[in-house]
Amino acid sequence: MPEGDTVWNTARLLAEALDGRTLTRSDFRVPRLAATDLSGWTVVESACRGKHLLLRLSGPGSGRHMTLHSHLRMEGSWRTYRRGARWTGGPAHLIRVALHTNDFTAVGYHLHDLALVPTDEEHTLVGHLGPDLLGPDWDPDEAVRRLMQQPDRPIGEALLDQRMAAGIGNMYRAEVLFLRGVHPLTPVERVPDLPRLLDLARRLMKSNLGRFGQVTTGDTRRGYQHWVYGRAGEPCRRCGTRVQRAELGPTAQERTVYWCPSCQPEP
Repeated sequence: MPEGDTVWNTARLLAEALDGRTLTRSDFRVPRLAATDLSGWTVVESACRGKHLLLRLSGPGSGRHMTLHSHLRMEGSWRTYRRGARWTGGPAHLIRVALHTNDFTAVGYHLHDLALVPTDEEHTLVGHLGPDLLGPDWDPDEAVRRLMQQPDRPIGEALLDQRMAAGIGNMYRAEVLFLRGVHPLTPVERVPDLPRLLDLARRLMKSNLGRFGQVTTGDTRRGYQHWVYGRAGEPCRRCGTRVQRAELGPTAQERTVYWCPSCQPEP
């Protein structure tokens, strides 16, 4: 599952190609939107909320405002191309939408939850989310309040619940818990200094804005970017103990956690 910084970077990529430009053609390849034509609509803003992408559009001379919502999940991506350039983002059967302007084309591959709604109804799609770690609405006190509503819940599970705080995924969950010395099974109420943990997650995410390679160690060399994430069986970079992995959460899929048994002792 992409992290909030990946979605933020994708929104910036789309903004560079689409913001302020009028669509000359749209091609939707999902049944629900197959007959939709956005020709003449102007892209007002490419934005994001947590892990959700929001393309805000203004209709030609009608005062109508719509939002094209998409979610990347595991496989989705948006690519932008100069007009006439070859599309290289994947096989054609994975394309879900293509938005054309006079200068650029934005192509969405393997997108999920693709929907077009009136902009004033965006809350029906993202209103359930907690404060966005990378958004103007970030409120650490509100995020802590939401987390503490389930004090017995394992922190490793709670951090992935986008209703608590929007943007954290598997990688940042693993890295921030390691750096704070907190085992993933630690109950929320027993986590030392929750505001500081959330602030660290936010700072790590912000440090990777503007690039698609995520680094938490400060070392950009391949294989050295992370402390524990994706390193099961390898030695901890601090103490040499073998990094462990397990499944945590209501569903095992996409819930793999990584930790160092020595640096993050089990509660």
